Amino acid sequence: MAKSKSKRKKPQSSPQPAVEKGIKFPTKYVLYGVAALAVAGAVYGIFSGQQDASAFTILAEEGRPALTKVKTYPNEGRTHVPSGTQISYGTNPPTSGSHFPTWADPGFYETAKGRSNLVHSLEHGMIVIFYDAPNDEAMKTLRAWTDLFNGPWSGIVAVRRAGLGEKLIFTAWRRILRQGRLDAPAAAAFIDAYRGRGPENPVR
Repeated sequence: MAKSKSKRKKPQSSPQPAVEKGIKFPTKYVLYGVAALAVAGAVYGIFSGQQDASAFTILAEEGRPALTKVKTYPNEGRTHVPSGTQISYGTNPPTSGSHFPTWADPGFYETAKGRSNLVHSLEHGMIVIFYDAPNDEAMKTLRAWTDLFNGPWSGIVAVRRAGLGEKLIFTAWRRILRQGRLDAPAAAAFIDAYRGRGPENPVR
């Protein structure tokens, strides 16, 4: 008589502790979360920049009548000369003329820059702003504008010029606007009118 085979029950695996499950949380979800936050931050940055640009455009429109105060000067040329060459300019600060091969990049500087380098920046279509000790609100505005416009052919260069006090000087290629203290609409109108329109590579 054949013996009946007993069926052995497979041992049931005990459930894993909750702590162990937590350790095995899929890494990909963490990466997805980080990526989502990065995208959200980028979108916010773009939106914020668009809002700032729109506010600047409105301000420039408001100040457009003040462009009648802009002084236009003769073109003194745009020859590149070796660094260290002695150059005389017909305006102070200069707005055109021979200049060194190196330009000043867009940005807010707490020190002075060589005037020949700044003339090269003007040739590129940048706006150069000279300041010394404006009030806090004016300083905040200048910093915001240099952040907003930072292109190599249409940016803003803000540099310190001792002795101005609260006065400001805005320069573009062949043009100057002087202010006793910051008149934001008039300054915005000047920047909007001449930024990106230098003789070397107009981009606006």
